[in-house]
Amino acid sequence: MNLAFRKPMSLAEFLAWEEGQEPRFEFDGARPVAMVGGTRAHAFIQRNLAISVGGRLRGGPCQFAGSDLKVLVAGSIRYPDGLVVCTPGPNDSTLVRDPVVVFEVLSNSTAGTDRITKNHEYAATPSIRRYVMLEQDRVAATVFARVEGDWVGHVLREDAVLEMPEIGISVPLAELYEGLSFGEAEEA
Repeated sequence: MNLAFRKPMSLAEFLAWEEGQEPRFEFDGARPVAMVGGTRAHAFIQRNLAISVGGRLRGGPCQFAGSDLKVLVAGSIRYPDGLVVCTPGPNDSTLVRDPVVVFEVLSNSTAGTDRITKNHEYAATPSIRRYVMLEQDRVAATVFARVEGDWVGHVLREDAVLEMPEIGISVPLAELYEGLSFGEAEEA
């Protein structure tokens, strides 16, 4: 939901305003947008991301972070469902300026923004090498990656492996859906 503001906010105004707000808000480049709660499927996929991706990165230079950290992308502030950062930063920082991989778990209320608006923002952010959009109602993902200067998308089905060479790991897509079951009607 967008809040009614008399005039567009600057990024600096948003960051100062957001510090005292509950719940969290993203910034679309002009105004705050309230974040909504998630479903059981969303929570389980996010948990599995932390376990699968985070576990594979242990001991290396890259780290997985969940939705507590915000990212600055193309003049907007976003709270992706997961991200990988490969540069050190202060422990008390709440803002990541250079994520390498970004994950969003799609929902009916956010899928349009995730697929179009955020996809353009992430493509316009040079540090982001891969953007993974995970379906919530079936084992599937849409993945965009930088390939020879282009932003190229692929659709992955349940038997696929999510390759992330920019961070040196691969994850079977089905692993991100552990603990969830989908009925036959949903798989069709």
